[in-house]
Amino acid sequence: MISNRYSEIDEVIEYIHQHIYDPLPLSRLASHVAYSPYHFARIFKERIGLSPLYYVSSLRLQKAKDLLLRTNMSIRDIGLEIGQQSLGTFTTRFTERVGVTPSHFRNSTLQADNLFRSLQNLNHWSESYLTANQYARIEGTVQATIPFEGVILIGLFVKPIPEGLPLYGTLLSSLGDFCFTDVKPGTYYLMATSVPWGTQAKDILLPQATLRTRSKEPIIVEPYSSIPHQQITLHPPRLDDPPILISLPLLMNNFLERVAQHSNR
Repeated sequence: MISNRYSEIDEVIEYIHQHIYDPLPLSRLASHVAYSPYHFARIFKERIGLSPLYYVSSLRLQKAKDLLLRTNMSIRDIGLEIGQQSLGTFTTRFTERVGVTPSHFRNSTLQADNLFRSLQNLNHWSESYLTANQYARIEGTVQATIPFEGVILIGLFVKPIPEGLPLYGTLLSSLGDFCFTDVKPGTYYLMATSVPWGTQAKDILLPQATLRTRSKEPIIVEPYSSIPHQQITLHPPRLDDPPILISLPLLMNNFLERVAQHSNR
């Protein structure tokens, strides 16, 4: 669970949201709560799992996603709006962390709707086909704080924020058990979110109100070690949750392709 220590960090997060288009150097954020930059950066990372400036850049990319779908601003102007000096830099960073280019994201509403319908019509959800299992298994159970029916997207990420493609990921058709097989030694952060049946395509592309969960503490996989059963609980968004940057339709598409490949074997 994420710590509730350092409640003053909540003030800073609200301040960041209110001033997201302004320059936000570390010194300005630290002075908002009268801390030295060093002390502030340390406790912010301890509370959120990310450095302050990385968190700010994540929120700005979330704003970019919002502007791409809700305005007719050019991609270059959206990049400038969130502080990227060149179109190339903006496109590269967006693509790395969202998984698709800004122009693809802007034009993916119909694709999101079609993919979600395909999942709803899918009879066979299992990805549990046989593997060599040379490496570790990570098993767990997903619960939710409120009733939920829909798709659960769950993955193991490099950082404690759902951005870029997960190193291991899958979709579930209901709350319950999950399993990642053949997980190589490394350090992973478990992240999950959900899309209720009936969700509109734009809300799949901008998942700001979906149930979610994340581990701030990493799962460390070592050779020949067993991993404790992971018990995770989806909850409504909290102030200190980082934005979900990865394109959910991209994850849906990858899952459907894997299921199709398996059924054709």
